[in-house]
Amino acid sequence: MPKRKYRMNLPGNHRGFTLTELMIVVALMAILAAIAVPSIIAQMPKYRLNGAARQVLGDLVAARMQAVSQNNELKVFFLDNHRYMILDDDDNDGTADTGEAAQTKDIQTDYYDVTFNSNNDPIFQPNGTASNLATITLSNTSGSHSITISSAGRVRIN
Repeated sequence: MPKRKYRMNLPGNHRGFTLTELMIVVALMAILAAIAVPSIIAQMPKYRLNGAARQVLGDLVAARMQAVSQNNELKVFFLDNHRYMILDDDDNDGTADTGEAAQTKDIQTDYYDVTFNSNNDPIFQPNGTASNLATITLSNTSGSHSITISSAGRVRIN
């Protein structure tokens, strides 16, 4: 049977961290978190405003693309200060009739403190242009963003 070698537990031969070292690291992380969290929380309204603007922009661009792909008018109605409806108006009469697809979106589902107002309800034409040009202004405590729709159908955040 081979002889086993035993290591002596000498003073400089320990592995791992001591409880004191771990407590110092935890205390330093707590201090850093206490410094970082308030600044992150202060930025959250700005992030929500940017997200809401991107959502509305994306929905308007998608409505334009749908109008072109279906060769049909799509109308966007701003119902109040946080909801809008995208109507696939098959008979082009401006109202949601039976069989016409209408999607109602509420930005406050994901962005609770953001509101908007619009000066018009835009219509996207089958050739990609737009009529009833609109400027939509989204706002919350961090400021505001404007989304404009040009006659060429271009939608952009200002």
